[in-house]
Amino acid sequence: MTAAAAALTLLMPSPAVPSPGSPGLGDAYFKYAGNGGYDVDHYDVALTYAGPRTGAVEATVSITARAVQDLSAFDLDFRGPEIVDVTVDGRSARHARAGQELTVTPASPLPRGRTFTAVVRYSGRPRPIQSQAYGTYGWVPSKDGAVVVSEPDGAPTWLPVNDHPRDKATYAFRVTVPQGLRVLANGRPGETVTGAGTATYTWAEESPMASYLAMVAIGRFRVRETTASGVPVITAVDPKYKASAKEFEERTVKALTWASGVFGPYPFATAGGVVDDARLDYALEAQERPVYGGFVPGEAFVVHEIAHQWFGDSVSLERWQDIWLNEGFATYAEWLWRERSGKDSARKIFKRYYAQRADSPIFAPPPGDPGAAELFGFSVYVRGAMCLQALRERIGDRAFFQVLRTWAASRRDSSATTEEFVAHAERVSGRRLGPLFDAWLKGRGKPRKW
Repeated sequence: MTAAAAALTLLMPSPAVPSPGSPGLGDAYFKYAGNGGYDVDHYDVALTYAGPRTGAVEATVSITARAVQDLSAFDLDFRGPEIVDVTVDGRSARHARAGQELTVTPASPLPRGRTFTAVVRYSGRPRPIQSQAYGTYGWVPSKDGAVVVSEPDGAPTWLPVNDHPRDKATYAFRVTVPQGLRVLANGRPGETVTGAGTATYTWAEESPMASYLAMVAIGRFRVRETTASGVPVITAVDPKYKASAKEFEERTVKALTWASGVFGPYPFATAGGVVDDARLDYALEAQERPVYGGFVPGEAFVVHEIAHQWFGDSVSLERWQDIWLNEGFATYAEWLWRERSGKDSARKIFKRYYAQRADSPIFAPPPGDPGAAELFGFSVYVRGAMCLQALRERIGDRAFFQVLRTWAASRRDSSATTEEFVAHAERVSGRRLGPLFDAWLKGRGKPRKW
């Protein structure tokens, strides 16, 4: 080798040594949520549900992803039933489970930039999470079937997944159930195929979706279909609530039509909602198909979940501490809904809340970083909405509603942070707004000046 060739060899970068992807994305609230080393493009879920007597399922989940580093192994989040086998690109892969981490070691390393398909087969009975902070969530059994409501970290109860809103993907569902049961999921419905005592329902979510928003509902639903502003609207209620089926549909259509006028064009292919019989006493803004657990919602409740389709679903969280970007915005939508009649106003609602004692739970903790235990606390919803009213009063109605509409449009199908919203509001309004947001989102106690 000549001296020149030797010198050139020294300057050439060494080949990257494949290494495992990280078990978690470093979220401050959920350390092991999500996984590093790859980015998911699509989930294909084929699931057979045996019926409510056993609650057992057999599932094959195909995950199409792209390696963002040279991978010797990668993790999925999965707390579900026993795994039958795992393959990567058609070849058997070693796997091991520890807590929520399912570590997959492919037969050969995956080079950076490579698109690969991991297939996980599992069998058994998924079980929900029961948490003091967040209640019952994940895969939740109901009288006739089950319903999936996964916020914040319940998707791994039934789905091998990269479980963080930062990694959004499209989804396809093929769910086989005993005849007499129906299945609803996110997105557009496909064909229903009947077999020997079974029916297979297909659904496709064509817009990128955070994993906690993925839903499946199995039951004896009464389904209604209509349109609102050209958008197909699919609603379903458990037979227990069949007398309210039409009213629920009308409320959904009314809320969707109003919200589209305020926040801009609806961001998804379909809309709707599901009223299940699981007694959860809360709702989840599942993408295109919010779930109401055990109650028929009133108008304001429907408005809240429909508003999330723009704020939280289409524009998702980059990190869980910015949850006010979801809940503060949806709560403020309720205030705007009440304002539309002229009998109340967002300003009056703000003033009524502001008159409360400084030690009220609506003021603590600061909604810009509430902590994992207070992720769904009063301050995230109410003080978050108050922040938006303070912004509206500072920059005026014209700029304020332009901020909301352009935020939803410019960030569609992506994730975002509070800092990015502040920068967006300053850019649209031409005002310096950092102190206002600091007072409402970071300051302790009742904000005094902003």
